Amino acid sequence: MDKVLFTKDNIDNLLFQLAKEYKKLNRKNTQAEIIIIGGAAIVSKYGFRASTTDIDSLIFASSSMKDAINIVGDRNGLSNGWINEEFRKTSSYTEKIRQYSKHYKMFANILEARMLPPEYDVAMKLASLRPYKNDMSDAVGIIKSEKITREQIEKALVDFYGGFKNLSHPEDARKFLDSIFSSDNLEELYGSTRISESDNHIILKDIDDNYPKLLNEGNLASVLAAAKKKRDSKSK
Repeated sequence: MDKVLFTKDNIDNLLFQLAKEYKKLNRKNTQAEIIIIGGAAIVSKYGFRASTTDIDSLIFASSSMKDAINIVGDRNGLSNGWINEEFRKTSSYTEKIRQYSKHYKMFANILEARMLPPEYDVAMKLASLRPYKNDMSDAVGIIKSEKITREQIEKALVDFYGGFKNLSHPEDARKFLDSIFSSDNLEELYGSTRISESDNHIILKDIDDNYPKLLNEGNLASVLAAAKKKRDSKSK
């Protein structure tokens, strides 16, 4: 099955379908809530990114929501996990997400979609800061498009994680935020950051294709650094 790319238009359409199916299955008419984060939220709210490969979310609903998700997924040729709650296992997850989320849209009068304010989106990107995903370029893009301040972002980091000190890579996150706010050309910084992320992704994919059991969450950064160092030494 080809990987479906989710855009602002089809995300809203799929959520509307999901709400209708949930309403059919849920005889008690129990209201449901979905908090959309990550790439799907970036695509839905900001203009610099066109698509994402899944919909990271938190869902608060009756058990019939699982059936509704499967029905909508099958109808649209989507893979299992098209709505993904696996991000609960990542370093950016916090139980505070629901508390700070804001209303986005209501679908079929039963499913409320919620998202985070932009400074909290940036805080989550800083908590992840994966150099082979969109985390760093997304942070630049949000700050560029929303004109949010460093103070707002640092408050969001405190609200979510207790501040920089509790991130898995506090100094890297702080230095990256410094580089954004000291830049006099965020458009250029966004472009160069995105190129670097794409390059890193290609390197890791090539390694994974050749050594399928080598990579894991614990060694991605070190393997990537070693691979880039080796490549750079060959090019000299």
